[in-house]
Amino acid sequence: MAKTTFTRRALLRTSALAAGALAMPSITRAQSVTEMTMLAWYGQAEPDAVAEFEELHNVKITPKYYVGGEQMLALLAQSPAGTYDLIHADAEYVQQLVRANFVEKLDAEDFPFDDFFPEFHHFPGHWHNNDLYAVISRFGFLGISHNLDAVSVKEAMSYDMLWDAKNKDKVGHFDWHLPNLGVLSLRDGNGEPYDIGSDAWAKLQDTTLSLKPQVRGFYDYGGVLSSLKSGEVTVMPGIGEWITGVLRRDGANVTTTIPEQGGIQFTESFSVGRGSRKAELARKFIQHVSSPEGQYNLANLNVFPAIIPSKSGWDRMIAEKPDDARHLGMFQGDGNAIDLIRKGRIHIRQLPLQQDLADWNDFWSAYKSA
Repeated sequence: MAKTTFTRRALLRTSALAAGALAMPSITRAQSVTEMTMLAWYGQAEPDAVAEFEELHNVKITPKYYVGGEQMLALLAQSPAGTYDLIHADAEYVQQLVRANFVEKLDAEDFPFDDFFPEFHHFPGHWHNNDLYAVISRFGFLGISHNLDAVSVKEAMSYDMLWDAKNKDKVGHFDWHLPNLGVLSLRDGNGEPYDIGSDAWAKLQDTTLSLKPQVRGFYDYGGVLSSLKSGEVTVMPGIGEWITGVLRRDGANVTTTIPEQGGIQFTESFSVGRGSRKAELARKFIQHVSSPEGQYNLANLNVFPAIIPSKSGWDRMIAEKPDDARHLGMFQGDGNAIDLIRKGRIHIRQLPLQQDLADWNDFWSAYKSA
């Protein structure tokens, strides 16, 4: 047998080759990470929202964040099919996504609707011709958000309090027409706040303009948070726990009350983008966020807390975060979120049915400058 002599140089070369071979699997794994794209409101693709799914499926989700449904539709219209694997949208815009052929049809059997409250099995707007195109992820109620040091829950039980003398220059608006005009439409006594005729529309404009002397300002998301926290404003119509829940995390003494005239429900959902080459992974993502674990996570996102449709998720929230659950309306008994829906006090946010969306937008612009 021939004798083998190992020099220091040969040994180093051999060690380097071995180290390279050991490193190859991790390099291969890194190179095989699948990239997915998501078009969404801010926060839906941040690490607290997607990291678990990314690790489970070796994917990286890259977001394109938008502000408002109109911007979402514009981005889709100018992008080739397949640009976005996942689309996160407010429920009132899903039918527009369907009509524009921006989303794929889904199979309801793929998702755990049996764990959802019955109100969300066939949610309006998510279905078209009995076909499913979007799955609800979470929701929340809009009413009157207020500083408890200045406005009590009892006072906030009527939208009429917005006109009280003590609230002059203390009313703020989140700068979006749909939620604000929706709650003021309820104040006017419209049982369907977004389905109003010409007379009711004229009255709603008069009601809104009459509130202007009370208004301190119009704010974006960050401005809403800072103005309520600082006390610059003490009451805001048309927002909810998606704001006050964030502020309470920082110790602010604020809450959201649903007045006797009713509140508005915003609803978030996920769809698979038309032409996605990762459609199967996108479907798995929607399954993941619909699971009890995924639902619990969605209820507690850093961007803001929200109510979830999962009964199992409610049980876990009640057990592990009872204070947060109660503020959101996820508790057992009278007055919880589902009870409010069943009693008819909550109305789903929609696009206006008897006016053009542009009419509402134009009026809102005129109101701000009045």
